[in-house]
Amino acid sequence: MARTVGIGIQDFGTVIENNCFYVDKTDFIREWWESKDAVTLITRPRRFGKTLTMSMTEQFFSVKYAGRGDLFEGLSIWQEEEYRSLQGTYPVISLSFANVKETNYKDTRDKMVQLLASEYARCAFLLEGDCLNEQEKEIFRRKTADMGDVDATLAVNQLSEYLSRYYHKKVIILLDEYDTPMQEAYVHGYWEELVAFTRSMFNSTFKTNPWLERAIMTGITRVSKESIFSDLNNLEVVTTTSDEYGTTFGFTEEEVFTALDEYGMGDRKQDVKRWYDGFIFGKWKDIYNPWSILNFLNKKKLATYWANSSSNSLVGKLIREGSPDVKMTMEDLLQGKIFHTVIDEQIVFNQLEQKNSAVWSLLVASGYLRVEHYVVNGRRGKTEYDLRLTNREVCLMFEQMIEDWFSEYTPDYNVFIKALLLGDKKAMNHYMNKVALATFSFFDVGGRPSSYAEPERFYHGFVLGLMVDLADRYAVTSNRESGFGRYDVMLEPLNAKDNAIILEFKVRAPEEEKTLEETVQAALLQIEEKKYAQTLVTKGIPEERIRKYGFAFEGKEVLIG
Repeated sequence: MARTVGIGIQDFGTVIENNCFYVDKTDFIREWWESKDAVTLITRPRRFGKTLTMSMTEQFFSVKYAGRGDLFEGLSIWQEEEYRSLQGTYPVISLSFANVKETNYKDTRDKMVQLLASEYARCAFLLEGDCLNEQEKEIFRRKTADMGDVDATLAVNQLSEYLSRYYHKKVIILLDEYDTPMQEAYVHGYWEELVAFTRSMFNSTFKTNPWLERAIMTGITRVSKESIFSDLNNLEVVTTTSDEYGTTFGFTEEEVFTALDEYGMGDRKQDVKRWYDGFIFGKWKDIYNPWSILNFLNKKKLATYWANSSSNSLVGKLIREGSPDVKMTMEDLLQGKIFHTVIDEQIVFNQLEQKNSAVWSLLVASGYLRVEHYVVNGRRGKTEYDLRLTNREVCLMFEQMIEDWFSEYTPDYNVFIKALLLGDKKAMNHYMNKVALATFSFFDVGGRPSSYAEPERFYHGFVLGLMVDLADRYAVTSNRESGFGRYDVMLEPLNAKDNAIILEFKVRAPEEEKTLEETVQAALLQIEEKKYAQTLVTKGIPEERIRKYGFAFEGKEVLIG
């Protein structure tokens, strides 16, 4: 009989005691312990079992679980006496920032401090007896939800000392989802304040902590060393391109196919592979995200489980407000193409708006892009990557995100699309002006709007919308060579009954064009002079079935002719 699939259970003991579906990942304990690394930072996409792995590690080592070897009986780690004797023998400090998702610095700091205060409350037994002197007891009692920065940033360091003294053994520190507050700080604009607080806390916790045995930090991104890890030279970083712990987070194809057989769905293997395969960690290929697999085993239905399991606000912001090049690359990625680029696995959040490579770095770390191939450029010493969207589920997530941009901000968008397909220029002008008015600033970078940049950002965002909305009728491309130049947008019909469409966008140049009507005519003339229709004609589409439109922009006003 197949085991029960427990959705969202992140406590290891609960999974084991209730005989829920579980893939044995306990060999991580052996691999990590034998590495002898002082502080290990492991980055993996969300919903890849990081929290369950940290729970497993805590329940293996922590003195709070002494005598609970029954949780590990029958699992890989329990096969060797050496490891059986380690179970329940270390003081462990376990923290998680997973739920620190506030919109301002004060609330973020308050929540982090509350977590520290709760950890002290759990260790209140240290106040009994003479393990601590009176001054230390006074310091201990100050660790409350309203403690100041000095007490807060030293809290884990000092608790390590007290626990080490009590148990006569150095402590293991586990910090799950360390970067969740960082991402929220970037999105909501309090990055610098949080960095200063976090850097001080991490330094005292992981660097100047003589009572530390070992530590593990997990997160989605590798935040740049300059930001918060500037003093940590004892940090071993394991990213999605590292070989270490490659099969710990996520399910291998063998594990997935075995599970499908257990649940009587062996005939669905190829469908599941097409939807959920595609993650690559170092040399380990064909890794599946556990969240989607668990949900599929439970519901027996293909759907976007992982991609829709939490907020994609940061990813959406970066693409929506990104440069035209970012949007054009997304067009290619949505068409299944590979993108070649240089990325830096250290995420520098304050560079996300200026450097396109930082955007792709974040998407790789978050699991939305996979590394098909990489090579170290000997001359430049930089690593170059071939990237593509991870799988069908991720592709559908982006398509839904783009649809939501328009449906949420301008209901007139769909009416404009209908008018475009009908060739109704009067309606196109009416509704396009409403669309542009509602979404220009939405597609621009909030801090640096400009009359020149807005149309560029807008029309490439607009093209992404066309690609998604018209995918069943048209192949939509932009900025591609045809004839003697590069057209702006081309809609090539998939059905012989539909007309082809070419769109040319132009910002009015006051020194060249007196009116928007003249700008429209200049756009139409460019289509003819550059012979943009040649690609369509070559494919057998008659000239009379190719509709051509010039879009003239001036500020947020649009004229179509």
